[in-house]
Amino acid sequence: MADLTTDFLGIKSPNPFWLASAPPTDKEYNVRRAYEAGWGGVVWKTLGSEGPPVVNVNGPRYGAIYGADRRLLGLNNIELITDRPLQTNLEEITRVKKDYPDRALIVSLMVPCDEESWKAILPLVEETGADGIELNFGCPHGMAERGMGSAVGQVPEYIQMVTQWCKQYYSKPVIVKLTPNISDIRNPARAAFAGNADAVSLINTINSIISVDLDQMAPQPTLDGKGTHGGYCGPAVKPIALNMVAEIARDPETTGKPISAIGGVTTWRDAAEFMVMGAGNVQVCTAAMTYGFRVVEEMKAGLSQWMDEKGYTSTADFIGQAVPNVTDWKYLNLNYVSKAKIDQDACIKCGRCYAACEDTSHQAIWMKEDRVFEVNDAECVACNLCVEVCPVENCISMEAVTPGEVDPRTGKVVQGDYANWTTHPNNPSAVQAAE
Repeated sequence: MADLTTDFLGIKSPNPFWLASAPPTDKEYNVRRAYEAGWGGVVWKTLGSEGPPVVNVNGPRYGAIYGADRRLLGLNNIELITDRPLQTNLEEITRVKKDYPDRALIVSLMVPCDEESWKAILPLVEETGADGIELNFGCPHGMAERGMGSAVGQVPEYIQMVTQWCKQYYSKPVIVKLTPNISDIRNPARAAFAGNADAVSLINTINSIISVDLDQMAPQPTLDGKGTHGGYCGPAVKPIALNMVAEIARDPETTGKPISAIGGVTTWRDAAEFMVMGAGNVQVCTAAMTYGFRVVEEMKAGLSQWMDEKGYTSTADFIGQAVPNVTDWKYLNLNYVSKAKIDQDACIKCGRCYAACEDTSHQAIWMKEDRVFEVNDAECVACNLCVEVCPVENCISMEAVTPGEVDPRTGKVVQGDYANWTTHPNNPSAVQAAE
């Protein structure tokens, strides 16, 4: 039986599924229920400086993007950090950690970008007994306008500076939460580790306007006739998050560094994909907000079953296994050739592959008598659009052409050796690249 126990930065938790800092982790009541439901860890909703609490809006805070079946694909929020008093949060954190010593409890923090503010709050958090802190350098709305959140996360020098303060005034692990609202995620990650961060977590929400109310002529969610940009999350952001995690995992300056992955984790498979891409654990928010805390049961069961099938006894067995297979386009094997093949027994004759290929691709699918669809190898460039639009799983597959055979499209013999763009004869820089 697979062991889901994880050790992230020396912080033990019964499984790699943590709740991200967000409304689900805003108070003691929520966190206790989350632990009882089976979550391995929790990142407490972001705390701010001592003093007058943050003021949140008293109207709609969310906007949504739905699939055809009204399944939630993306969620936009304009909520700020906790609006509950700092002391109340600290007292609750202390009680929860005492009662659940085997569960991970991380405290998310966001205070003004000056040393005294961080120096003041860190000892208070340390007294709670929490396992570590997460620096919220990602929130793109409300707090960013006050010089916090993504306003810090977009400046590598600030990230390094604040991280160094935290490592100076706090003795436990420091995780830096990165904003995706930046051109190259590697730069803030490098800065975090240059400041001696123990790990990075990503991604925080993406700056967005999710939709516009065409009656009120204002962005949604609409509050008294006005709307604003907010943070986008949910299943739709997973591809962006996965890419950014991969960029950090394969960057020579940060490879092998601990990563906590966030962004659209809804199923066990999402978690496994992030973990083979280098993440030590995953954080979940939107899935819990959509389906409730017990969604973690399916995540744990699915991951455990997959691990058993693959022969993995612990999560350490597969973390980072996909990283070596992530490369730049210029290093892809240009001698590899494949063609689409349609399984006639599985085909339901809907014609989606034909319509897509005929109208928008390479006119490589014939429609023959009785709506029989066949691939024309002489035109097929192996783009696999037909595979992606087909409603029947595994009906269309991509099959490699055996080296030594002739590619009907080019009339050339398929080569078995590896060759990429850096040495390709069509590349005017091929000679320099090879050197």
